[in-house]
Amino acid sequence: MSIIGSLLGYALTVFLLLLIARMVLDWAGLVADVPRWVGRARALTHVVTEPVIRPVRRVLRPVRAGGLSIDLAFTAVFIGVVILRSIAFSL
Repeated sequence: MSIIGSLLGYALTVFLLLLIARMVLDWAGLVADVPRWVGRARALTHVVTEPVIRPVRRVLRPVRAGGLSIDLAFTAVFIGVVILRSIAFSL
């Protein structure tokens, strides 16, 4: 395994953890009474992950199902990061 592959794999692992944190904090944001730090942490995860998700969202629009909206861009980025991470660690 090369050092570049390892570093890239670890960077993608950190980004994957940020995506998971974004998902959990977005769900927590649906609760009416959340602590202030949840809002700050949610904003931080959005600042870090949105530059990657936004271009994908232009291509893959959210799917509306009644009052529910499924963000396909987030799902595509999540799967893409998982695949790229496995490739990077195999280098």
